[in-house]
Amino acid sequence: MAKRSEVARIQKGALTADEAEALFATVDHTGHSDEERARRQRAHRREKGVSLDIDPLSEDDPSGSNVGKVITKTAVSFVAIFLVAVVVGQVAFGFLRRSNTANLSEDVNVRTVASALRGGVEWGNGFTQFPTDFSVQEADENTGRIEVTVIDTNSENALECFAGSQVQATAFSVNALLNPNIDTVVYHVNVHEAEDGSIQRSTLFGFLKPTGDVTSFMTFVWTKTQSETGVNFSCRITGIDSAVQDELRDQITTSFTPVQILSTEKSD
Repeated sequence: MAKRSEVARIQKGALTADEAEALFATVDHTGHSDEERARRQRAHRREKGVSLDIDPLSEDDPSGSNVGKVITKTAVSFVAIFLVAVVVGQVAFGFLRRSNTANLSEDVNVRTVASALRGGVEWGNGFTQFPTDFSVQEADENTGRIEVTVIDTNSENALECFAGSQVQATAFSVNALLNPNIDTVVYHVNVHEAEDGSIQRSTLFGFLKPTGDVTSFMTFVWTKTQSETGVNFSCRITGIDSAVQDELRDQITTSFTPVQILSTEKSD
């Protein structure tokens, strides 16, 4: 009975929910509901260097923390900084790429041609890269001739090699033929050939090079002739054996459009 009466006495003096809310609404971060005592406590804390001006029971931030706002602000700042870094990186990469690429229309020699093959050349609105394995046989403005050889290690079959090499040869040759002292560009394309005659390509993102024998695939010969009516660029494709021609015709020709692009001759 004594225990029950004690519980009843405590419950009788307990605050209701509304009374508790009204009481704690007057308490600031110092723990005092009396405004004067709270002011003195804040002044004392400032003197000791431990002052806090955050009210954990304020309506604006009841928890005394701006974690949500901080996280949002940090995320937005990170995205903005990342986008700026990407744009700046692209601009810087483009500037470095152009500054490191030789201008074959102004100067042709072994060094500038090797630099163009290594760094790539601008072509249209894009940029054309060349195989990493290459050699320069001739690059001389006195003879007006450039001759290079590249080894394609990225193509999986003859059609891929033909299509990619034609774009590369065109970009390189036209850039070089813009030089008034150059009128012939010979672009040899070699590949690694497996024992069964198929084309070998690099694996493991290009880290593992093919080990098959290097064999000639095709050669693009670009020439420039000038007349009173203008300048004419022409291209001949030579060095394609009958097996490669048959493979290309099989891959290009379909039963619905039986159009053969390559003839049975070794040049076109």
